[in-house]
Amino acid sequence: MKILSEPPIIALTRRTVDPAVCGLSFLAFVLYFQVPWNSYQGILLVAVVLFSWMVSRTLRPLLSFRASGIHSYIFAVLAGSSVFIFLIYSLFLNTQFSEHVQKYVIMIWLVSLPTLLLAAHGFLHFWLKFRLHKTKIRKCVIVGATEVAYRLSKEISEDPSLLMQFDGFFDSRDKDRLWNGCQGKLLGNMDHVLSYVKENAVQVVFVTLPIRNEERITRLLDELRDTTASIYFVPDISNFDLIQSRIDSIHDIPIVSVLESPINHLNAIWKSAFDFIISLIILIIISPAMFLIALVIKLTSPGPVLFNQIRYGLDGKEIRVYKFRTMNVCENGPTIKQATKNDRRIYPFGGFLRKTSLDELPQFFNVLKGDMSIVGPRPHAVAHNEEYRKLIQGYMLRHKVKPGITGWAQVHGLRGETETLEKMEKRVEYDLEYLKNWSLLLDVLIIIRTFGVVLKTTNAH
Repeated sequence: MKILSEPPIIALTRRTVDPAVCGLSFLAFVLYFQVPWNSYQGILLVAVVLFSWMVSRTLRPLLSFRASGIHSYIFAVLAGSSVFIFLIYSLFLNTQFSEHVQKYVIMIWLVSLPTLLLAAHGFLHFWLKFRLHKTKIRKCVIVGATEVAYRLSKEISEDPSLLMQFDGFFDSRDKDRLWNGCQGKLLGNMDHVLSYVKENAVQVVFVTLPIRNEERITRLLDELRDTTASIYFVPDISNFDLIQSRIDSIHDIPIVSVLESPINHLNAIWKSAFDFIISLIILIIISPAMFLIALVIKLTSPGPVLFNQIRYGLDGKEIRVYKFRTMNVCENGPTIKQATKNDRRIYPFGGFLRKTSLDELPQFFNVLKGDMSIVGPRPHAVAHNEEYRKLIQGYMLRHKVKPGITGWAQVHGLRGETETLEKMEKRVEYDLEYLKNWSLLLDVLIIIRTFGVVLKTTNAH
């Protein structure tokens, strides 16, 4: 829709405001404090622009006053600047930049950055409102009074940045068959479309008729060729359970994505880099604790320290998932019983590991291997996958992304035993919601919330 609405200068400004503010403010602070320029500062400037672009791209869906309100908008800016500050400061402390770039300059700049970004976004908001008042508004109509047509009309009417004035609907059906809310804006039937478009200088026509009305759509398009109006066909795919739907093309053939992984192309690079860097840092920090856990396991229970189990990974391919052994048995066959409260198979220290989720720590090696992600749907045993894929519709869509050490379902309390089908259905529901709304910011929020969840031992057996 943004292709239809935003002039190039507005679209470019929206996408470059954060990198521009971060990069230019960094240069301004360096010049103001008369810091000698060197190659390290040049590299840091490149990192500043790159990181700020990544963060702003992730937060862009939230940066809308219309969609979220001013308070959520401010929160999005502050959350994004916090993530950016964490990335830059981590880079600064863990590299040689700290030896070649003035530390006090970096500190003052980072502390000032949230205020600078809020000021820039406030200025941008008022500038966009001024530009919109100066920009010519295009009239539009919708052919077909359907559910998707009503939703489209609401979006057009409520979003001034689309630069459109919605006049009404055209539909040849009886009024009682039209979608609720469309009757009041009905301009006529299908035979009146051409004359109305010509007489009222309508510039955009949206066609929301069902695809089965091919003959009627073809006749309408032939008639509208006698006008200069832009015509857009809006396929009604609202009845599908959409995951990352979008319109694409293969050369000149348009295609509509209905079920797609959210983590592809550049998104896959960002998430893989995020997983690798964060898991490597975590493994370095927790390595003494892992060594101590391994030692206690070896001294208190006969058997191997690590337990690996075959599970489904990305696209349903089998992977080996590592855990600290918490039971006196190592089940990995076609039938696996989930751990329950007071399960006799769990030895005492194993129970502590499971309640605190410390048994999952070796899975950070799975993340380094590329088999898993830090955040994603939890991998289930193959036996459970084969059982639940027959009982829960859309169950296997969980495997459109890499499985995770923690996930959206787990931070909502759905961890541990799923003794009823309803609990597993709820877990899958949260997993699919994660796929629909994925972003790096969501991953960060889930990681933060996981620390609070781990402190609660509910459902962890």
